Amino acid sequence: MTVLDSPIPRFHLAVPVDDLAAARRFYGDVLGLEQGRSADTWVDWNLHGHQFVTHLAQERAQRTHNPVDGHDVPVPHFGLILSIPAFQGLTDRLRAAGTEFVIEPYVRFEGQQGEQHTMFLLDPAGNALEFKAFADDCQVFAA
Repeated sequence: MTVLDSPIPRFHLAVPVDDLAAARRFYGDVLGLEQGRSADTWVDWNLHGHQFVTHLAQERAQRTHNPVDGHDVPVPHFGLILSIPAFQGLTDRLRAAGTEFVIEPYVRFEGQQGEQHTMFLLDPAGNALEFKAFADDCQVFAA
């Protein structure tokens, strides 16, 4: 089966960046994403089978924050839900790269429904990313 035959639809997301070289270093070298097609003003990335694109754009939207579990969560943000071992591996990789976290990796809603490991960081253009891992994957959409 190819990714085109995947039973799970893949998303496409494009975000603005103000420096494509910095985006290439962060998404390629720090996060380890495979680069796809590119031009002078954009770069495609393979975000675990999803098409993620960084577009050169000097204008930046204003960000806001919402309180969640005692932290100010940046909005908008995007990211991936990983396995706990993959989350821990990414945490180690980000720390080794000297990444500054908006919200340090921690366990949110510990001992409650929806318990999850989570962390927030910014890419070089200020786009907020969240990576998380659920203790029980069945809790991802639990009400």
